[in-house]
Amino acid sequence: MVDFGGWDMPVEYSGLIAEHMAVRTSVGVFDVSHMGDILIRGPQALDAVQHISMNDAAKLQIGQAHYSALLYPQGTFVDDVIVHKLGENDYLLVINAGTREKDVNWVQSNVREFRCHANDLSDYYTQLAIQGPHAVDVLRKLTNVDLTPIKNYWFTYGTVCGIPNTMIARTGYTGEDGFEIYIPADEATSTRVWYEVLGAGEEFGIVPCGLGARNTLRLESKMALYGHEISDSINVWEADLGRFCKMDKPEFIGRAALEEAQAKPEGLKRILVGLEMIERGIGRDGYKLFSESGEEIGYITSGSPAPFLKKNIALAYVPPAYSQIGTTVLVEVRNQRVKAQVVPTPFYKRPRNK
Repeated sequence: MVDFGGWDMPVEYSGLIAEHMAVRTSVGVFDVSHMGDILIRGPQALDAVQHISMNDAAKLQIGQAHYSALLYPQGTFVDDVIVHKLGENDYLLVINAGTREKDVNWVQSNVREFRCHANDLSDYYTQLAIQGPHAVDVLRKLTNVDLTPIKNYWFTYGTVCGIPNTMIARTGYTGEDGFEIYIPADEATSTRVWYEVLGAGEEFGIVPCGLGARNTLRLESKMALYGHEISDSINVWEADLGRFCKMDKPEFIGRAALEEAQAKPEGLKRILVGLEMIERGIGRDGYKLFSESGEEIGYITSGSPAPFLKKNIALAYVPPAYSQIGTTVLVEVRNQRVKAQVVPTPFYKRPRNK
């Protein structure tokens, strides 16, 4: 067990590799109740969400969600979030555990000018993530909802494990198909549902999964982690998240700085790339990168063996001149420099038929 955002969290249950492979090939379940939830409600809720986040919430339909981020005025990250449109005047932001207090305070202070309320509902829900190719088969045994019409990043409500009006979202942090369910946070209900999910998944070999597998799964899928790929000193363009930043929508916090950064003739000083080790060694978080001529050029944000891909992979910041696919860089591993190569990302893409 480790402390994670004030929660005691298991790094692994049966073992990181077994848990990772279960999610890639069948199904696993994660207790992600440490995630935070902010409800923005009121007649100007949409205006508030547009002001504080970089994606275009005006394009969301009721029952739809999208990836976005909260930005500081300099275009760097307060946090990344999933925005859910619950109703015409209701939006739920799912935030990270380690930044919960900061995020809640930041959101509340920045929506004051709008006719809405921002409330921290984090303690109201237990959030379970059922992830993997057989996630839909497991959840079908526990709900009366037809799951087939629920597309990726959409959600609905229904009875799950006998609990009515449960939110069921086709979202996750693994790169696989899967669902996240939001149930009442009391211990008795949470425990009962956890074991009912495990029971329903027994025929598919479901396993409980910890933080270790959650990290390696999201790394294979190039999903950002706050404090690693994104932070208050990294901007949207550097993090290669521009596809989620809608510069053509009305004003939002950070937009002016991002426009200015785009207009600079010298361009970006660094950009996030994927690396695959081509010599023996594992590039770990924080390891330094060097050019072949010996110049220090960057650092690894997240690095690990990839259990499904059976390769040693990493995400790293390098100058744009070193970002081309096939470029060789050197990773300093225990005072030795070993070769790695810039490769396309995400490292893993879910087959469409899974």
